[in-house]
Amino acid sequence: MFTLIDLPYALTALEGVISAQTLSFHHGKHLQTYVNNLNKLLPGSPYEGLSLEEIVKKADGAIFNNAGQVLNHNLYFTQFKAPREGDTPSGPLAEQINRQFGSFEAFQEEFAAKGAGLFGSGWVWLSAQADGTLVITQETNAGNPLTKGLKPLLTFDVWEHAYYLDWQNRRPDYLKALWSLIDWNEVEKRYGR
Repeated sequence: MFTLIDLPYALTALEGVISAQTLSFHHGKHLQTYVNNLNKLLPGSPYEGLSLEEIVKKADGAIFNNAGQVLNHNLYFTQFKAPREGDTPSGPLAEQINRQFGSFEAFQEEFAAKGAGLFGSGWVWLSAQADGTLVITQETNAGNPLTKGLKPLLTFDVWEHAYYLDWQNRRPDYLKALWSLIDWNEVEKRYGR
């Protein structure tokens, strides 16, 4: 049985970008519902006893949708810290971003443009291929780069429930503000695994 992850920060820690009200609904209600649904669907299925990652790689239909949303949200919520402007990645991840995109700012622009340009609901991801090459993808609904053989590193949730209470229909502004929340130490750990 899967359980709702604990947030590694207080509900008020992301204020100014993600309000405590949004976080309470998004984590405590939306994500809890996906966890509950997944736990109801798994008993007796071929995916019972597998990790979230294995389920997402192998499942389809309702089990995939709920497992994908649990995994996606777990990665989303655990990549944040209290807002602080100007943080950037370092080490091998920063070197790869600069090599591929020319600069961190150019990477941010491309990533945000893909998030703003995704029609409907979904996720924009920074992922790594086995050789360390970085890829930005748009995934609709519960999509996750694992299904393409990629290692997910960073994601911005562009489902409206992730931002509408705080940003209304201003998705580009929400995406721009999220950069101040990123815990680059966590993203770098994911890249190094």
